[in-house]
Amino acid sequence: MHKWNPADYARHSAAQLVWARELVARLKLRGDESVLDIGSGDGKVSAEIAAALPEGRVVGLDGSQEMIEFARANYGRERFANLEFVCTDARQIALQGLFDIVFSNAALHWIEDHLAVLSEMSRVLRSGGRIIISCGGRGNAVEIVEAFETVTARERWRKYFEGFLFPYHFYGPEEYSRWLPEAGLSPLRVELAPKDMSHPGAEGLAAWVRTAWLPFTERVPESEREAMIEEMVTEYLARHPVDAAGNVHVRMVRLEVEAVKP
Repeated sequence: MHKWNPADYARHSAAQLVWARELVARLKLRGDESVLDIGSGDGKVSAEIAAALPEGRVVGLDGSQEMIEFARANYGRERFANLEFVCTDARQIALQGLFDIVFSNAALHWIEDHLAVLSEMSRVLRSGGRIIISCGGRGNAVEIVEAFETVTARERWRKYFEGFLFPYHFYGPEEYSRWLPEAGLSPLRVELAPKDMSHPGAEGLAAWVRTAWLPFTERVPESEREAMIEEMVTEYLARHPVDAAGNVHVRMVRLEVEAVKP
């Protein structure tokens, strides 16, 4: 497991929050549903869903103990009586009861075995229940990856990346068209959606890299991480300069999935 900094993530995940809200809007909540949020992270999206469910409940699930503790501290039962957070593996969901909706935003690309997760989603859903997912899809952040590959191949950094395997799992509709029926789910919508992620200049891009690209940055000793991040940002900006407003743009691709359990 990577050592997340939840407060840092909360500060530098504005795009993920925007995309999550787009996803929540598609749920068309009545207000009495039970919702499982897989990959709940810092908890703010789970809390927004809970606020829309005066007669329902939300369980936020994450594999990071640091994230769960942060979420509990900031969105605990004293603020949201219908919200709880659980630290567990999405491939083996240790929860009692069934849910009307399973929701996941910006999380599943950290897991290789999506079929296992989909099977668990199906298991904890009521008949007629829905899943809605958005995660990194095929082609996601390819230009960021190219900048990292260029930098990590340089002599100063190469030794830290010997045997390094690409850590993300960016799938597409082809895989999901097989996995959903295998998991007992009927697809409603499965597509790749291009997105633009904007950061305020070099500092904003560096903050996002520092926060979210842990599989790369954690390979380097802590005393040298900032130097590598600076090199990576410089490399990226040489290829993709800031716009007239001083913002840096990153081309992202989200895999968006909606399905129902018959």
